[in-house]
Amino acid sequence: MKNQSILYGVIGLLLGVVLTGYIASSAVNTNNSGVMNMMGIGTKIAGSKNMMAANIDRHFIEQMIPHHKDAITMAKLAQTKAQRPEIKILAEAIIKSQSKEIDQMKDWYKSWFGEEVSEDEEVMGDHGMGRGTVSIHMGMMGDETDMTRLEQAEDFDKVFIEEMIPHHQMAVMMATMLERGTNRLEMKQLAKDIKEAQTKEINQMREWYKNWGYAK
Repeated sequence: MKNQSILYGVIGLLLGVVLTGYIASSAVNTNNSGVMNMMGIGTKIAGSKNMMAANIDRHFIEQMIPHHKDAITMAKLAQTKAQRPEIKILAEAIIKSQSKEIDQMKDWYKSWFGEEVSEDEEVMGDHGMGRGTVSIHMGMMGDETDMTRLEQAEDFDKVFIEEMIPHHQMAVMMATMLERGTNRLEMKQLAKDIKEAQTKEINQMREWYKNWGYAK
């Protein structure tokens, strides 16, 4: 069920990006663009594209904030349970960088959409209904089952890496979709920052996993 929720969330965001791109390409490539512009259709298409891009921003923030919170929860657990200093240093970096990004996204959300990100919106990401795009429902990697596994792990460092790598991979995937669909420079930069930072951390964790004898 958890994996299905994650898949549905990614599909929702991807469809939003694809539809935005389709609208843009249709407006550019159609042979009837002159007639469409005379009829005001071109303006409507441009407006729809901008609305869908804004909804992508809204959905992304509603999904990425709880996703970041899950990573921070795991990282805080690592600060007390990790055996190796490398994991504790990584945990500190995750808490610092992702807490900053959460605050940033909350500020943007209030500024752009005129309201705070509510707890329900963070979980459901349902603002796309009736707004011209696809609703997203993203199951998070850091759910109760995963946290229980992490809390009860005999080898915490091993399980932490096994949980955090796919969690980071999901963030990179979401950021890639955002980068392709957003019109806001702030969101493009955020997507780039997430991709760069978390890809680097993924590679570092993979190296540790191999060097520490966990890889089969």
